Amino acid sequence: MRTAFTDIRLFDGEQVHPTTTVVVENGFVASVGDPEPAGIDHAVDGTGRTLLPGLIDAHAHTLPEDLTTALRFGVTTVLEMGGPSSAEDRAAWAARPDSADVRSAGLPVTAPHGHPTQLFAHLSGPDVPDVSAWPQTSTPEEARRLVDRLVDSGSDYVKFILEEGTVMGDPGLPLLRHDAYAAGVRAAHERGVLTMTHAQTAATWTQAAQAGADALVHLFIDRPHDDRLVDTIAASGAFVTPCLVLARSFMGLAATDLAADPRVVEKLDPLWVDALGRSLSTWNVPFDDALASVAALDAAGIDVLVGTDASIAFPGSGGPAHGASVHHELALLVEAGLSPARALRAATSVPARRFGLDDRGRVAPGLRADLLLVDGDPTTTIGDSLSIAGVWRSGRQLAGEKETVGR
Repeated sequence: MRTAFTDIRLFDGEQVHPTTTVVVENGFVASVGDPEPAGIDHAVDGTGRTLLPGLIDAHAHTLPEDLTTALRFGVTTVLEMGGPSSAEDRAAWAARPDSADVRSAGLPVTAPHGHPTQLFAHLSGPDVPDVSAWPQTSTPEEARRLVDRLVDSGSDYVKFILEEGTVMGDPGLPLLRHDAYAAGVRAAHERGVLTMTHAQTAATWTQAAQAGADALVHLFIDRPHDDRLVDTIAASGAFVTPCLVLARSFMGLAATDLAADPRVVEKLDPLWVDALGRSLSTWNVPFDDALASVAALDAAGIDVLVGTDASIAFPGSGGPAHGASVHHELALLVEAGLSPARALRAATSVPARRFGLDDRGRVAPGLRADLLLVDGDPTTTIGDSLSIAGVWRSGRQLAGEKETVGR
C-alpha cells in the first residue's frame, strides 16, 4: 500500500516545509520532497492542510481504552509513567490497530505508604494496583533490588516518587529517603535505563538533580522559579515534562474551553468531557508563575516535553483527558512563550530523542509512518492541531476518519 500526501505543508518534527510531497509505503515514510511516483494506491490532497509526526504524550497512566482515545486525537505513542500492566499486556494493547503504541515505567518506586499508594486505599477493581505489591523502599539496598526487579520484568524506564503531598492537598505523605532514591537512580543507570522523577516542589527538584535524574516529570509549583534552581536543572542535563494541564487543575482552573470544543466532544467519552470541565483545586497560587517557570526552563536550553498525566476518570474527578489534553498542553506551552513550532517539537522529535525512540517523532525516510493530518497550520496557530483530518499509525489510517482526505 502506497499513499502520497501531495501539495502538503509539512512539519517534519523539526522544521516546516511550506509545500511538499510525502510518500508512505508498507508502514514507513518512503520519501519526502520527491515527485509523486507512479503506482500510488491512495493520494491525499494536502491543500490547506498540515502533516505532522504522530504526537507523543510523555506522561500518562493508561488502560487499553485510553490508548484508543489517545489515537483518535493523533497521539500515536504514549509514555506511561506508572501502571500495573505487564510488558505482555502492553505489547497486546499496542498490536491493536485502534491503539496508540505504549512504553511504561511499570509501578513507580516510592517511600513506604508514600504517594500514590494513598490514592488506591479506598478503590477496588481489576485495574486497581495492589498497594501491598507496590515498589516501596526506605533503604539503598532495597531500592537497588526493586530497580532490578522492574527492569527484569520489562519496564522501559524507571520512575521514582518524591512527593510530600502539599500541592496536592495531602500534606505529610512519607517522602522517599535521599540515600535510597540516589541508589535507585544509580542502579537504573547501571542497567542502562532512564530515570523519571515525580517532583512538584523546588526542594524535591533540587534533590532529583543532585541524584542525577534524567527527567522531572512534573513542574515545581510551590513557589516561583529563580535563576539558581533553573541553572541547577540545566547543569544536570535533565529534561522536564511540566504537565501544565495538571498544574492548572491543581490551581482551580478547569479546561472549560476544551470541554466545549466540538472537535473534542465528538471524539471523547462524556465522562472525560465532564472531567475536563472540573478542577482539582488543591493549590491556590497564580498559574502565571507556572508559565513563567516553563519559559525560564526553555530559555535555559532545557528540553521541555509535552505530557498530561491523564489517568483514570471517576465521578467527581477533574483534570486532564487522554488525547485531548495533549493539544491543550501544546497551547499552554505557547501561552508560556514557546513558538508553536517549538511546542510541536516538544510533542514529537524531542520526546523521541530523549527516550531513544529513533524510529518515530519525525517525518523522514525510513521512519514509522505515524502521522497526523490537520486542517490549517498549527505551526502558526497552535489550536489548529485539533482540526484533525486523519491519523495514521504505521502507515495505516485509523478507521472512521474523514473519507474526504483522499482522492
